[in-house]
Amino acid sequence: MRQLMHRHLGKLVAGAAIALTGTAAMAALTLPADAGAADRAAGRSARSAADGQGAPGSAAGKPAPGVVEGARAQGERGRGRDPLTDDELRRAKDLALPRTLRADAEGVTGKPGPEHLITELAELGPSEVALADPPRRANVTLYDYKSDAYLTRTVNLTTSEVESTDSRHGVQPPPSHAEAVEAARLLIAAPLGAGLRQDYRDAAGRDLTDPDQLTVSGFVYRGRAEGDAPGALGECGAHRCVRLFTKADNGRWIDTRRFVIDLSARTVARLG
Repeated sequence: MRQLMHRHLGKLVAGAAIALTGTAAMAALTLPADAGAADRAAGRSARSAADGQGAPGSAAGKPAPGVVEGARAQGERGRGRDPLTDDELRRAKDLALPRTLRADAEGVTGKPGPEHLITELAELGPSEVALADPPRRANVTLYDYKSDAYLTRTVNLTTSEVESTDSRHGVQPPPSHAEAVEAARLLIAAPLGAGLRQDYRDAAGRDLTDPDQLTVSGFVYRGRAEGDAPGALGECGAHRCVRLFTKADNGRWIDTRRFVIDLSARTVARLG
């Protein structure tokens, strides 16, 4: 039995390794998140039928409808170290993006204003930790594609003031979902995206024309900081460059990791 399990495991590992190789090659092996759920449900139904019993309050052996507790109403302002409320997230972004900043910066698609990356609850100062009702602050991180600058603005949600602004070049945090979607849009339209388009047609049976047809996530490519970066790839690190994981809308993975999308220059290149 142990030898049989080892042989079976070896086949699975080998299959996974094959699925990850190649350029824009589809991975044939997928594991849905709900795998096995149907079998478990069928097993429970079979046992209930055999016992002739159902859940309390059920009829004819069928379980009673589940009850889902509604989400609690969210106040406009949290307290202490509570997570930022939806209202606080909106206010933090509005405070961090005054009209002057919006006019002088650009987002990933070229629209006025820097690209919003993430908003997080800021740490308290040493003298504020013991306060019964400490001030609420948020760190709003942004990327300005006009100057390739990474911006962090700390806003005080209690006083509605911007307390500090930090601007750095050559700092590349993980891309937002909006940036990954724009990278996919550029790759789909590029000549180098022919392999992705063909693999999608093979997987889904129709043309790939829009990133909404894919599930995408991105990770930063820093150019020479990661090794050899020939040609235009040498700008990555100073420029905002990403690589992508892509999955067709029918659940099949398509390997696009060798492609680098320079969101600053709006170009596509290939590694190797």
